Amino acid sequence: MGTKDPMEQNNTRRRPNRGGKSTPARAPIQANEGRRAPAREPVITGPFADMGIDHRINANIIAMGLTTPTPIQEQGIPAIVQGRDVLGLAQTGTGKTAAFGLPMLTRLINYGKKPDPKTCRALILAPTRELATQIATNIDAYAEGTPIRSFRVVGGASINTQTERLSRGVDVLIATPGRLMDLIERRAISLEATTYLVLDEADQMLDIGFIHTLRKIARMLPRERQTLMFSATMPKLMSELSDTYLTNPVKVAVNPPGQAAKKIDQGVHFVSQGDKAKLLAEYMSKHTQEMAMVFGRTKHGCDKLAKLLDSWGFAVAAIHGNKSQGQRERALEAFRKGETKVLVATDVAARGLDIPDVAHIYNYDLPNVPENYVHRIGRTARAGRDGRAVAFCSPAELGELRAIEKAMKNTIPVIGGDVPSAAAAAAAGPAGGPQRGRGKPMDGGAHKRPARRPSRAPKSRTA
Repeated sequence: MGTKDPMEQNNTRRRPNRGGKSTPARAPIQANEGRRAPAREPVITGPFADMGIDHRINANIIAMGLTTPTPIQEQGIPAIVQGRDVLGLAQTGTGKTAAFGLPMLTRLINYGKKPDPKTCRALILAPTRELATQIATNIDAYAEGTPIRSFRVVGGASINTQTERLSRGVDVLIATPGRLMDLIERRAISLEATTYLVLDEADQMLDIGFIHTLRKIARMLPRERQTLMFSATMPKLMSELSDTYLTNPVKVAVNPPGQAAKKIDQGVHFVSQGDKAKLLAEYMSKHTQEMAMVFGRTKHGCDKLAKLLDSWGFAVAAIHGNKSQGQRERALEAFRKGETKVLVATDVAARGLDIPDVAHIYNYDLPNVPENYVHRIGRTARAGRDGRAVAFCSPAELGELRAIEKAMKNTIPVIGGDVPSAAAAAAAGPAGGPQRGRGKPMDGGAHKRPARRPSRAPKSRTA
């Protein structure tokens, strides 16, 4: 029986834009196997060319509007072009995909022959389907018009189709660890020729239980290879993992772990659990034409909240791990197009989801893993825009709030409600039950806290 990916996300493909990020494009596809795009005229000038990026790839990224390197790109690309291993500490939204993708393609582009059957020259591992899809879309765009071919393998898609495609070999394989192991066990892919490895969001792969899978993969790779590891945090297991994979790495740190983007205007509103939905509607009625994401703790709670907001006149959709692949794709596509203005989600959407027009983030339930707060609010203030993040804190969640502030080394300003006393917080009990801290992610079957329906609808019913 195959390994199941613990977290499931949307597979919608998107065309990258400035800074290596993405905007809506075409329907989901599995690989760039269609008609080959004509090559652009090489561009030999510019900051990326100066760092050693191939002139054909440089032409593609200039056409995409990617002309000014981000800090992670400025610090990481020169070392990667030189063949050094790199350990990068950086949040999502910092341009990591271009930081590792551009020099990787530069090193692969002049091989001069096709890869052998059932092999890949470069392997990129990502924790979720959504992030793997976003990476694959960007890699395709960077390599447009070149001989390089990439392929993405994730759960929820036909493993037989994936096996057939891998039989011809691939230059760049983007995969979630669970599906990769499924394919290795079927002897559909060998890693013996893989000389370039990327682990993206490595800390999240550890959080969702992939440590043993990653150790198995490490033993299958050649000793002579270049490895890049990117993480938002540096827990003890990350140090162990980096020792397993990396050799004398160059360390690059951009946006210290736990720090939110400076352009996000944060605030906390203290409110009882039963009044949260009414308060949320009051906030959203003030910006009905702007896009908002609402994060909840449980799948059932997100569905219940989405139905309630819909009954109050809001254009809303919900995504979480229990939704089918088609349901997630349709919900996200409608949100990207602006057909729905509110997306209610669990932490499956906290990383890898890049929709630049999201202006508001609401933490309806505070996360019980403090780092997830930073990832959640990082869905706004994308591509240089401003954003606003409001956290709703019930008395039972005061401990979660203090843990978040400790992780960020910053106090979130109070914008509403009264700070509950320690006695009130103790009387309310722990949010989400006894299991707290780094436990199972909410979509992995952890504790559930039922959401209370407010006794009456808010006064405003605008959408």
